[in-house]
Amino acid sequence: MTRTRRSLLAAAAATPAAAVSASAQEAPRKKVYYRNGQKPAKTPLFSGAVSYGNLLFIAGIGAHFDGDIKAHTKHVLDEIEKALTNAGSSMDKVLKCNVYLNDLKDYKDMNEMFLGRFGQEPPVRTTIAAAGGIPGNSLVEIDVIAYI
Repeated sequence: MTRTRRSLLAAAAATPAAAVSASAQEAPRKKVYYRNGQKPAKTPLFSGAVSYGNLLFIAGIGAHFDGDIKAHTKHVLDEIEKALTNAGSSMDKVLKCNVYLNDLKDYKDMNEMFLGRFGQEPPVRTTIAAAGGIPGNSLVEIDVIAYI
């Protein structure tokens, strides 16, 4: 009986060290996802998609072509979906969404294209009209935070 108790105490004493060692190996780390799967030759201005642990951050995506707010919103949401899929996530895993409009008059039409794209339980969202417009003449830019 004494031997069993000693064995149990020794095993219990070793467990916390093993648990700490295992959790140290599983510590969250930053991972960058590239569109073509390869790191660019030159350091980019910013990363388009970065995860830390199970959180995924997708940089703002705009639509840089002639078109109306509906075409721009659809394009941006399609590109966000591609970026999420590339990183192992999906539209229904988006937790937070920021929408930047070039003009607040486009709010209703943007919402028409937005509705349903994130599943039955859409993310929380903030929508603003950006003073000075959106870079690249886009009518909308959207960024998201999701989980993997």
